[in-house]
Amino acid sequence: MGRILAIDYGRKRIGVAVTDPLQMIANGLKTIHSKDIWIFLAEYFEKEQVDCVVVGYPKQMNNQASDAVRFINPFLRRFTKLYPEMEVKLVDERFTSKIAHQTMIEAGLGRKARQNKALVDTISATIILQSYLEQRTKY
Repeated sequence: MGRILAIDYGRKRIGVAVTDPLQMIANGLKTIHSKDIWIFLAEYFEKEQVDCVVVGYPKQMNNQASDAVRFINPFLRRFTKLYPEMEVKLVDERFTSKIAHQTMIEAGLGRKARQNKALVDTISATIILQSYLEQRTKY
């Protein structure tokens, strides 16, 4: 069984999270600059078995796709061309940044740490992945 990789795609930074090989626990992996995503993915897929990639897909309150999808859709198109055999799941990422900030507060992180956008992106990717894992076990 391979891992599940989650991506919180942003124009500048991309948060990445991954499961353990048994696909039970979501862990933040890192935040990378968006221009480095293709190098990162090639290297990661070479050394780790990945069964599925989960991508945060922003929606509005009316369940319609938000304006931010115009940046995510080109990434998804290129990803499916480069990795046509890889399963891709889209997960609603509404409120993940707010949940990430709340998680940081509850963990006792100071104001300076909470302003670290790279950390917020990694936590957001972990929340997206955890949400996917929870949804998957309901069915």
